[in-house]
Amino acid sequence: MATAMDRAARADAVRNAERILRSARTVYAQVGPDAQMSAVATHAGVGERTLYRHFPTKAVLLRAALDQSIAEDLSPAIARCLADPDPMAGLAGLIDAAIALGAREHAILQAARVSGALTDDVSGPLYAALETLATRAQHAGLLRPDLVSEDLPRLIAMLHSVLWTMDPAGGGWRRYLELILDAIGTAPQKRSLPTAPELRGMSDADNWPL
Repeated sequence: MATAMDRAARADAVRNAERILRSARTVYAQVGPDAQMSAVATHAGVGERTLYRHFPTKAVLLRAALDQSIAEDLSPAIARCLADPDPMAGLAGLIDAAIALGAREHAILQAARVSGALTDDVSGPLYAALETLATRAQHAGLLRPDLVSEDLPRLIAMLHSVLWTMDPAGGGWRRYLELILDAIGTAPQKRSLPTAPELRGMSDADNWPL
């Protein structure tokens, strides 16, 4: 039988893990994909041994931090959008939620991809919900009938790829989301476009084609 001391130790371990994950998300957002585990430990106020006891490798930490973000923001959005009586509004809301997560966790996603922590199962529930909403919208005549399920993940990837040309936290990517929704929807009335964000990063010689 667990003693009060055992229960307190487990509760403390849970709090430490939670604090480490939130610190990881903050540090990666501030520093970028090359953030160090030591910086995460310092931000969380724990020793590196404590960090590694919970998360033995950077890949494990990155995946856990990403899972936390998905559980807090994307999973509720999936449920909310699937329940929307307007399937086109639900589809728009879900794409918005997916790009918002990508903008917020941009550095963690980059680092997770390099570390091998970003596996196919991360996006499975999102893609399944997108397909369901797209089918409903097509049946309602709100979405062009020639759009196929493979198109939506690619459109999300396209939107995610423009984040480096602006401040991801500024929400300027929503302008391009509105343009895409106009392109795939059947409504004759065009959407009002947000202001275009300032173009940045285009002078870098590694940025093709400019």
